[in-house]
Amino acid sequence: MTTAVVIGSGPNGLAAAVTLARNGVEVTVLEGADEIGGGTRSSELTLPGLLHDHCAMAHPMAVGSPFLTGIDSERYGLRWGWAPIDCAHPLDDGTAGLLYRSVTDTATGLGADGPTWRRLFESSARHYDSLSDDFMRPLMRIPSHPIRMARFGLPTLVPAEQLTRLLRTPQGAALFAGNMAHGWQPQHRVLSAAIGLGITVAGHRHGWPVAIGGSRAITDTMAAVLIDHGGKIETGTWIRSADQIPPADLVLFDLSPTAVADILGERLPSRIARAYRRYRYGPAAYKISLAVHGGIPWTNSDARRAGSLHVCGSAAEIRAAERDVRAGRMPERPFLVLGQQYLADPGRSAGDVHPIDVYAHVPQDYSGDAAGPIMNQIERFAPGFRDRVLAMTITDPIEFARYNPNYVTGDILTGDKNIRQLVFGGPRITLRPYHITDGMFLCSAAVPPGPGAHGMSGYNAAVAALSTIHH
Repeated sequence: MTTAVVIGSGPNGLAAAVTLARNGVEVTVLEGADEIGGGTRSSELTLPGLLHDHCAMAHPMAVGSPFLTGIDSERYGLRWGWAPIDCAHPLDDGTAGLLYRSVTDTATGLGADGPTWRRLFESSARHYDSLSDDFMRPLMRIPSHPIRMARFGLPTLVPAEQLTRLLRTPQGAALFAGNMAHGWQPQHRVLSAAIGLGITVAGHRHGWPVAIGGSRAITDTMAAVLIDHGGKIETGTWIRSADQIPPADLVLFDLSPTAVADILGERLPSRIARAYRRYRYGPAAYKISLAVHGGIPWTNSDARRAGSLHVCGSAAEIRAAERDVRAGRMPERPFLVLGQQYLADPGRSAGDVHPIDVYAHVPQDYSGDAAGPIMNQIERFAPGFRDRVLAMTITDPIEFARYNPNYVTGDILTGDKNIRQLVFGGPRITLRPYHITDGMFLCSAAVPPGPGAHGMSGYNAAVAALSTIHH
């Protein structure tokens, strides 16, 4: 029987392990931490009874993931919950741009920008399931649906800043720019809209749901499937050198490229070692978990019904904040992504005390105190918010990197999604982005399709590995 070792138990490591096990491979997953899950871990971070997500919060790319739908995850207990509004972007005048699962509802709410929003997203959302077969895999390949992929892909070549100018209302422009900021790129760059367009289209097909019981439910489900197929998971097992890797026909790394280079050392071909060590990381995250009595008193009443919020103000403010972060400056008014997951999953709350998770985009390795600017941003759109906070837990970039070594410099995307690394699929220019060297494969968010709890990077790497033993 073919044997495999998967190093790392985030969504991609477990997806790779499940894919191998379902194809008759004997698989062992090795996890350094005492708990599986990587960025999908959830626990009581503030007060007893309040369930917080450590990193990943909403999952527009995971709910319709070909991997997750292909393993009958619902049978293993994975359930999704949706808030009444997927995402809100409040403004200083008390209004907000609102993102609904329905393109029609979103367009209607945006008034004069409605027709533009429809043109940008309606067709791609309608054909999302076939499109995802292409953009959830490496871009450097002939797509299965070339015309639909071209219609989706051409706008991604236009810098996000220019696309935003198509929207004339403050609400439409801010909502659009906030979605584009999920790419963590300066919005004047080519392809800076790619990730934002992807999550918006995915949201208009499947919404921006949360996993019931916390994001940990996603990887708990994967682990259950793996064990059902004979796989094994060992926690508390750090792999720091190649000599520690058990003998196996296949080795898959759910790790950052620099970590792979450190582990393999001289066993890595020199050209690949150079590429992996030159791999670029992006800006960092600074996260605050809050226990809030009665929830956040947003001035805009619709914001109180949104599962996710972008908190920054106008589209121009978002662009300025992202430029500052890229230049190594902490913005006075940072871009925030805030989760009110309890609206879709009430079991995360304790009575009228609710868990809130919010992170800011900050410079790499930022060691200052960003809690003040984050709290000020929320208070700006929800006066009286501070008075409701009962407890707070901070995860700064240094702590993020300690919590998950894949988050080098606090970069929770596992790498800068710049033109080179996005188009060519990770740390090196190749048509085989998952292949490291004989019998070894990279399966983390550093390879296509990248960040998210969808498991597709792991699935794709496992398929590549299986092709080497079947031929």
